[in-house]
Amino acid sequence: MSETITLYRPTGPEELALVASSGYRRWPPRLPDQPIFYPVSNEQYAIEIARDWNVPSSGAGFVTRFHVRRDFMNGYPMHVVGAVRHSEWWIPAEDLEALNDAIEGLIEVIHTFQAPSRTETSKNQNHEFDD
Repeated sequence: MSETITLYRPTGPEELALVASSGYRRWPPRLPDQPIFYPVSNEQYAIEIARDWNVPSSGAGFVTRFHVRRDFMNGYPMHVVGAVRHSEWWIPAEDLEALNDAIEGLIEVIHTFQAPSRTETSKNQNHEFDD
């Protein structure tokens, strides 16, 4: 096995279903309005995106972890897009198949976040009035 870099990807349920259909081996092609595939460099940043962006927009968020050959990733600079921990790679959509070919092992789901159910929300709201 060659030297790898561990990447993280926050994802929603639709993208995760496509990853699952590949046997957790490949990322799906980007949509026309998605010119960049952006895996992130650390678990905490992926958690923030999955929890704070994916859950409100789709009801669930997942953090995935996967390993890519270092020689492939060396061709792409890392970008910091906020705090130092907000670092990510920008892989052009046309390079995604090459990235998929450079994945070693499986894409793993390591965290799952769900929107609270209406019942849980009601219980939490009613509980505030209990004395």
